[in-house]
Amino acid sequence: MTTFVRRLTTVAVFGAALAGCATGGGESRGSLAAPPPASASATASATASPAAGRPAAAPTLAAGPGGLTPVFERASATRAKTVALTFDADMTADQGPRAARGERFDNPALIASLRRLKVPATVFMTGRWAEEYPDQARSIGRDPLFEIANHSYSHHAFTSPCYGLPAVDRQAMRTDVERAFAAFRKAGARNVVPYFRFPGGCYDDEALRALAPAKVTAVQWDVVSGDAFARDGDAVADQVLAGVRPGSLVVMHCTRSAAPVTEQAVRRIVPELRERGYRFVKVSELLKS
Repeated sequence: MTTFVRRLTTVAVFGAALAGCATGGGESRGSLAAPPPASASATASATASPAAGRPAAAPTLAAGPGGLTPVFERASATRAKTVALTFDADMTADQGPRAARGERFDNPALIASLRRLKVPATVFMTGRWAEEYPDQARSIGRDPLFEIANHSYSHHAFTSPCYGLPAVDRQAMRTDVERAFAAFRKAGARNVVPYFRFPGGCYDDEALRALAPAKVTAVQWDVVSGDAFARDGDAVADQVLAGVRPGSLVVMHCTRSAAPVTEQAVRRIVPELRERGYRFVKVSELLKS
């Protein structure tokens, strides 16, 4: 099984904390499989399953070697100044009691700012988040400014170890993903695309093989915002602004309790990137470039 290791500390710490696991001060590492070498523009195809509530027009990548689920990280072939802001709406399967005690895993102010600034965005949502906030999932999923992508149902890891996240059994991986799509449908979301983001960013060939029948494109990123548990919105903005290149894909979060300054950072990131000539797009458009 071919794997490689990438540093994903900020996102991983966020994921581990959401799972209710302790996180240390040191840097963690996860096991990731190498993405197919072909560019998005060379392999994009309009394959999707309308029965699963996914628009047929959303582009996907062709399967990787051996039929593995394809992986997209950025539009490396483009020279156009486009950038996709993505937001992980994380909530694990077992966090209902914490939500009942008042912990907020949503961020309405962030969504409101994106609307006010007219910024297209892709929200990678867990099924559990959609169940906890069905009105927001429906509102996001019916707004043409946004699209909803799959971040699993449970936010459990698809390979282990993965920063302390509990692991999904390989035989249950596809079911977990399909359960999330079902939660989006139940909430009434319409703008749902066949893209999937691995919890913690961790995956390997076994996970890519297990998800192949789901016909999704795995979407990672090339710019980590550092918004998880950040208290300084300007520091988050600085990190994003320093990392963005044409075709970049930025990972941020839509979870108020664990990423409280994201909305503040976005209010600075958006005008500064626009001043540089960048245009914001959803992942579906970035895949076409």
